[in-house]
Amino acid sequence: MANHKSSLKRIRQTETRRLRNRYYAKTMRNAVRKLRATTDKAEAQAMYPAVQKMLDKLAKTNNIHKNKAANLKSKLCAHIAKL
Repeated sequence: MANHKSSLKRIRQTETRRLRNRYYAKTMRNAVRKLRATTDKAEAQAMYPAVQKMLDKLAKTNNIHKNKAANLKSKLCAHIAKL
C-alpha cells in the first residue's frame, strides 16, 4: 500500500481516468458496431458524423491511436458507400 499522500491521490486519479477511458472506448466500439450492422444507407450516413466525431476526440486524447481512428473512419466510409 502507498505511504505518501500524493501517491494515494495518484492511485485515485489513475482509477478514475481508467474507468472514464474504458467507458469512452466501449461507447465508441458499440457505435462502430451499430453503424456496421446498419443496412439502410440513409440511416448509416446520418450516424456517420457522430461516430467520426467520437473517433477524432478519442484519437486527440490518446485513448486510441490516430491511425486506428483513421482506419476505422476509412472502413466505415467504404461500408456506407457499399450499401
